[in-house]
Amino acid sequence: MLADKEIQKALQDFAKYVIQQSRSNLTKGDKNASKELYNSLGSDVKKTNKGYNLSFEMEDYGKFQDRGVSGTKKKYNTPYKYTNKMPPPSKLDKWIVRKGIAPRNKGKFLTRKSIQFAIARSIYTKGIKPSLFFTKPFERAFKRLPDELVEAYAIGIEKQIQVNINK
Repeated sequence: MLADKEIQKALQDFAKYVIQQSRSNLTKGDKNASKELYNSLGSDVKKTNKGYNLSFEMEDYGKFQDRGVSGTKKKYNTPYKYTNKMPPPSKLDKWIVRKGIAPRNKGKFLTRKSIQFAIARSIYTKGIKPSLFFTKPFERAFKRLPDELVEAYAIGIEKQIQVNINK
C-alpha cells in the first residue's frame, strides 16, 4: 500500500501534468486568444476523512471548448447543444478585436455589431467542435497513475472527477 505522502505526490504530479498538457493544447489549438481559460486552469489536492479529493478548476466556458457544442445544423458527440438561443454576440467583441477580424462588404468595412452577430449565428448553426484540450491529457495521465493508487481509489474516481468537471 502507498504511503500518504506518495499518494499525495502522485495526485499532485497527475494534476500538474494534466494542467500543463491542457495549456499546451490550448496554445497549439489556437484556443488561447485572451489567455483567460489558460490562466484559469488549476487544481487542488486535499486529504479528507475518506481519502483524497482532487479537483480541477477552469472558466465555465472551458467545458464547452473541451467537449464541444452541437449546433442546430452540425452535430457532435457531446452533451451540450444549441437549441433556441444563440451565444450572446456582445461576448465576441474582444475576441474579434484580438483576432483582427474586420471583413469588408463591397470595399466598406462592416460594423462590429454585424460581425458579432454573423459569428454568433455561425456558432449557433455549426456549433463548437470538441477540442478535448483537457480530456485527452486527463485520460493519458490517468493511465499513468501507479497501479496501487488506481486499485485503492478506482471505485468511482473517473465518475467523480467527471461530475466535478461538469459542474
